[in-house]
Amino acid sequence: MLYILLEPVAGGLLAPLLLAATAYSDHLTTTYGATANYWALGIFASSWVAQFIGHGAFEGRAPALLDNLVQALVLAPFFVWMEILFSVGYRPELKSRVDSAVEKEVEKYRISQRQSNGSATNGKAK
Repeated sequence: MLYILLEPVAGGLLAPLLLAATAYSDHLTTTYGATANYWALGIFASSWVAQFIGHGAFEGRAPALLDNLVQALVLAPFFVWMEILFSVGYRPELKSRVDSAVEKEVEKYRISQRQSNGSATNGKAK
């Protein structure tokens, strides 16, 4: 429901997929019992480990979930859905606004990193 309130069309498109995923997960737990839960837990945990490794190795920073766990758990799936929709041409004006806001936030982050590192250049102090 939250996704529909945030972006009605995108949330409405996602709702049937979430319902289908819920029905399929119910089918798996009914068919395979606890084994399905163990697999789900393993995949879930592996995904979190991969996320931490990816953020550390490629971004050099902790995932956003450390800043706001609720936002990471509730809004991150919708963020991924919006990125998928943007890639197929959904609401280009919204994509442009989001990209602009993200660029500003990234620049703020870079400035704060430079300031926290002092005047360091290439890992060496001036």
